[in-house]
Amino acid sequence: MDQKNKDLEKLLNFLSGKSKNTTPKEGNSEDNVIKMSKKGPMNPKKYISITVTLTAVFAIAIILFANIYIVKESEYAVVRQFGEVVKFEREPGLKMKVPFIQSVTRLPKNQMTYEISEEEINTKDKKRIIIDNYAVWRITDPKLLISNAGTIEKVESRMEEFIYSVIRSELGRIEYTQIINDENSSRGSINDQVTERVNELLAKDKYGIEVVDVRIRRIDLPTENEQAVFTNMISDRESIAQKYLSEGDAGKRRIEAQTDKKVQEMLAKAKKDAALIQAEGEAEAAKIYNKSFSQDPEFYSLYRTLESYKKTIGEDTVIILPSTSPYAKVLSGYIK
Repeated sequence: MDQKNKDLEKLLNFLSGKSKNTTPKEGNSEDNVIKMSKKGPMNPKKYISITVTLTAVFAIAIILFANIYIVKESEYAVVRQFGEVVKFEREPGLKMKVPFIQSVTRLPKNQMTYEISEEEINTKDKKRIIIDNYAVWRITDPKLLISNAGTIEKVESRMEEFIYSVIRSELGRIEYTQIINDENSSRGSINDQVTERVNELLAKDKYGIEVVDVRIRRIDLPTENEQAVFTNMISDRESIAQKYLSEGDAGKRRIEAQTDKKVQEMLAKAKKDAALIQAEGEAEAAKIYNKSFSQDPEFYSLYRTLESYKKTIGEDTVIILPSTSPYAKVLSGYIK
């Protein structure tokens, strides 16, 4: 029993904070019991007060840290109080809000890309086409966006409706061939017109965003119409090719006729000029011959006789003449 009393006394001393020199001396156990009875039981209020104080400090710290927020360079911070926008932060840094009353909504500050759903529209000539496009946009006034749209998803939905409406209106005034023809494409101006018109509608409804650019990425035909359109396009191209060939043949014949006419005119003129030159030359030659031969008539007569031999006598020519003929005498070499 004495050992158990000692152990119990040690435990009570430890709980009461008296851990030093707690071993009772032998022969003085009665005094120790009297001292313990004088100390009395522990006071729980003291520990409850400390616990409450620490809990309150810890709760206040949690509340303070929970209501401190950081604004990054790439975002806006919109502060709302009971659902109403009271302010928004543009500059980055450490900010504070009212606990339990205010909440913070973060919105991106950089440009964003929105993929618009493919839609089917009709052109001016009643052709059905499928438009695939996208938009680049950014937030200009976070307060207006939160107040009038609420979320980015809702404002993107409204933006898509405006873009589809404007594109359908713009392409509805253009024929199908003007849209798909690369040489005469007006797609660039359509993109600019759609962007400008969509921004006007967004500004009118005060959504606090701006569309930087709207681009038509692809224009397709409905699957059921592709083959018919391809067949019509082939037929049209063949008709155009045949027209070009016919015009080319007609132009060829016209050029050939004009060329033949010019050639005939040039040849006729050349022949005329050649005949005149030849006649002038022959006349000049005749004058020279006459002048030369008139100086010696006998020589001229001999020359004419010899020239006649060239024309009348060939390799197989047989001439029968009297031996007394002057023509024969000259031919036989007798000249007197």
